Amino acid sequence: MSFIVNLLIGLLFGLGLVVSGMADPAKVLNFLDLFGHWDPSLAFVMGGAVLTAFVGYRLVLSRQRPLAAQRFHLPDHTEIDRAIILGPAIFGIGWGLGGFCPGPALTAITPAAAGTLAFVPAMAIGMAAARLLVASGTARTA
Repeated sequence: MSFIVNLLIGLLFGLGLVVSGMADPAKVLNFLDLFGHWDPSLAFVMGGAVLTAFVGYRLVLSRQRPLAAQRFHLPDHTEIDRAIILGPAIFGIGWGLGGFCPGPALTAITPAAAGTLAFVPAMAIGMAAARLLVASGTARTA
């Protein structure tokens, strides 16, 4: 049951990315181009996502347990450390350079949108490298 719920949520997310135009790297790059052809639509999409998540978390976490699992899996690490700062910084740099973040990149790979055939494998390699660093203990958090 959990797999089907996750699949449906992923499909809904991907559909939202495509409908909002966020699968187009030009939209993202134009949002970051403050002094050129600035496009504020990404801010509205992000604002809608933050509002939806805020309400959704309040509703879901008021329950005893999730619908499709035995318990909630919430992070127990709440300290701000080097990994919390560096991870999003690297993510943001890659997003700004490539115009993609992981979700839109995956939705744009099907029609072979420009850049995705290079970006997605590079993203996968980066994700695998990060997991290996964490597993090996090389990526210290202190």
